[in-house]
Amino acid sequence: MPRLSEVIAALEALWPPERAESWDAVGTVAGDPDQQVGRVLFAVDPVRETVDEAVRLGADLLVTHHPLYLRGTTTVAASTFKGRVVHTLIKNDIALHVAHTNADTADPGVSDALAGALDLRVLRPLVPDPDDPAGRRGLGRVCALDHPLTLRELAARAAARLPATAQGIRVAGDPEQRVRTVAVSGGSGDSLFDAVRAAGVDAFLTADLRHHPASEARAHSPLALLDAAHWATEWPWCELAAAQLDEISDRHGWDLRVHVSTTVTDPWTAHAASTTTDN
Repeated sequence: MPRLSEVIAALEALWPPERAESWDAVGTVAGDPDQQVGRVLFAVDPVRETVDEAVRLGADLLVTHHPLYLRGTTTVAASTFKGRVVHTLIKNDIALHVAHTNADTADPGVSDALAGALDLRVLRPLVPDPDDPAGRRGLGRVCALDHPLTLRELAARAAARLPATAQGIRVAGDPEQRVRTVAVSGGSGDSLFDAVRAAGVDAFLTADLRHHPASEARAHSPLALLDAAHWATEWPWCELAAAQLDEISDRHGWDLRVHVSTTVTDPWTAHAASTTTDN
């Protein structure tokens, strides 16, 4: 079995930490570089549910997209929920590694996985990385459909292909509008509206769309919006990342057992549809 340091080196070759945003907190959070790794679990969130899943699985390494500590802390006391995560990891000899914004902009990255889940053909990054001469890295992706769909049909495809959540898919636009090109961005994407408009796409699929940015985007153009749950738009990356590590394991003869968590860690647990009443 490989040592943790060898596996981390392979992961950092896929998602170099220096490509993370300056505010981000990526890399190895817990783990002994010399410990052996035989089983790896990928998940979106480093929360109690996924850590407990790693314990049950007998995993030696948990790789998550979201950081455990995005800002500084003064305690890892087990009386805090994040401290309990740290204690559980260490007591069970489970390492934790985070790939966040460095995985967002990777080639392939989070938005490539999202596009793949929806059978969209990636054309180019939405916001290209200026340091990539090949023009393949960057935030978000501009995509094309193999054949046009109505907005209603595209929303139904997203609802069927992405993991089920209480939110489902919210839509802004004419349900019968024809969609040929789509911009996608895993995670919160309403800071990207300028780039989306510049791309000239018919629709934008992302998560966490807020009222004012969405309203202003609709006022600017007939751009259709599809708003999915944050967790659901990033979960496909776990499958992509697991497949990448599987390939590395085979190449090195590591015989790693690589798993993807299907535990839903989206914080929203129920949805009540609005109803109309006669006054």
